Amino acid sequence: MIQINALVTGIMVAFGVRSTLEILLNCLNTRHLRRFGNRVPHAFEGVVDEQKLTKVTAYTTDSNRIRLIHGLCGQGLTLGVLLSGFLPWLVHKISLCVANPIGGGLIFFASLSVVYAVPAALFDLYATFVVEERYGFNTTSLRTWVLDLIKQTMLSAILGGLILGLLLTLIRVRHETWWIWAWMIMAAFEVIMVWLYPVVIAPWFNRFEPISDRHLEERIRCHLEKAGLRVGGVFQMDAAKRTRHTNAFVTGLGRSKRIVLFDSLLQAHSAEEILAILCHEVGHWKRAHIIQTLILIEIITLCLLFLVARGLDWPLLYRTFGFQEKIPFVGLFLLGVLLSVVGYLFRPIGSSVSRRFERQADDAAVELMGTSTFLVEALRKLSLDNLANLNPHPLFVWFYYSHPPVTGRIARLEKRKYVRSLDETKCAAL
Repeated sequence: MIQINALVTGIMVAFGVRSTLEILLNCLNTRHLRRFGNRVPHAFEGVVDEQKLTKVTAYTTDSNRIRLIHGLCGQGLTLGVLLSGFLPWLVHKISLCVANPIGGGLIFFASLSVVYAVPAALFDLYATFVVEERYGFNTTSLRTWVLDLIKQTMLSAILGGLILGLLLTLIRVRHETWWIWAWMIMAAFEVIMVWLYPVVIAPWFNRFEPISDRHLEERIRCHLEKAGLRVGGVFQMDAAKRTRHTNAFVTGLGRSKRIVLFDSLLQAHSAEEILAILCHEVGHWKRAHIIQTLILIEIITLCLLFLVARGLDWPLLYRTFGFQEKIPFVGLFLLGVLLSVVGYLFRPIGSSVSRRFERQADDAAVELMGTSTFLVEALRKLSLDNLANLNPHPLFVWFYYSHPPVTGRIARLEKRKYVRSLDETKCAAL
């Protein structure tokens, strides 16, 4: 029996605040876009027309709407799971079949994963084959989409089950210090995943092959050498079989480090623009952003595990949601819900750090290229090709944007003055 007390009231208020904030920010952004969306920003004068801006407004509105509805439905589903008595019923059914608490915990989380995965898959299906299709981005087939879903489910089940099983075992055998051991294991696991991702996990979903333009590869390697970065290779990814969106990224650690360019990017941009985009990605490594992010994640993880360890011994947490005894795997779920709702309010901090990293990567790209011209042109093309919002609301940017708005990035880059050195002209002359 669910108890209506201060804890339940606080949770409902927290969910209400989060939902209200999401709706408010999306409404502000949509109104701002409809009001100013047809104005050509200074950075795009002469390269975009009103018809394109109308399409940008429509795509941004549709894609943001589906994300908002998905998020609100997810929160409603969570409240339903918490307040309907579903959790005690599920635990009772599991206890009739499985006596082992670790096995029971794995089944418990697997069952909840199915509850959340079904609506998530339906929303993704709609976003892919309706919204993305409507604006000409979707190139995937239903067969590929289903295969991707199966692969993602298998991967999540294997990796998630492994970590969860270790976590429940540690709670059982190291009751007082389990959170420290769990943190060390999870930290090692995350580093291993970053190392393995480009060579083991990513090839499960996409084909990676050396870029066919050898001259471009030589110029890329020259810039990498100049940046002091050694990578395992420069690859193109068959992204065009799923989407017409364009992108590039640097991934991996140590010898697994590699540069990856979307094949759609190679088709849409000049060699200089591709080099500028790549130098931006290299800038993240040059400024140690991936290492800094990993360190920040580990600090946050340690703090959260400490809070979870304290919360697992809180009797009110279990009684409130219909449990007469402390069940660790139930406590993990309940505390995870509480922390996720509170954590949403701290999102602007993470967004601010990410935007700072992006500006630093832009600066590094200018230093490596010797000019901001090609990065500016690449950003213009990327924005228009991806129908990026050129007029976002400042509050929406502050809360959600991991990258600075493209108009601001271009204005900042155009102010950069940099003179090539003799060493830099060597790469430009290739």
